Amino acid sequence: MKTALFLAFTFLFFGSSVASDGPEPVLDISGQELRTGVDYYVLPVVRGRGGGLTLDSANNETLCPLFVVQEQLEVSTGLPLHFSPVNVEQGVIRESTDLNVIFNVFTICIQSNVWSLVYDESLQKYVVAISGVVGNPGRETLNNWFKIEKFDDDYKLVFCPAVCNICRPVCGNLGVFIDNGVRRLVLTDDPLKVVFRRA
Repeated sequence: MKTALFLAFTFLFFGSSVASDGPEPVLDISGQELRTGVDYYVLPVVRGRGGGLTLDSANNETLCPLFVVQEQLEVSTGLPLHFSPVNVEQGVIRESTDLNVIFNVFTICIQSNVWSLVYDESLQKYVVAISGVVGNPGRETLNNWFKIEKFDDDYKLVFCPAVCNICRPVCGNLGVFIDNGVRRLVLTDDPLKVVFRRA
């Protein structure tokens, strides 16, 4: 009996510590774990500085290609999106793990709705666009992988993929850069603090 109790205690003690070694799940504003295949709005924590994330051409001359931007108005939730982790069998989105970000919307542009980091020559900055592919982790898809990391009591979006062992990607936070009145999502030292609300 003592042996059984000792084994049960050992399992509870060490089993729980092993389980907690993995990345924590990302939580939405209601305290629920973010799930794969579920749509969310990405909303800013700081009030009065724009709304949720959406798409814009960021160019007055053409409608395409599309880039990820922040809504001008705080009351605008932006477009719904979902996350696809590098481990497709994982049903929960976890902190600091590689994932694809996909807007759930139809556009007139002939490009995917998967986030991708690209370099904008005119801005001399890395910006978030759409045109990426889902899955297939490796060197060819390096620019399509992002992470959600804890930031104080909330979260931030990060680009620093670990899907390629021999690659040395540029790493940084995703934040807002205002370009001719458009609040573009770019790689920056000043992260946009966000929360997630189920769509």
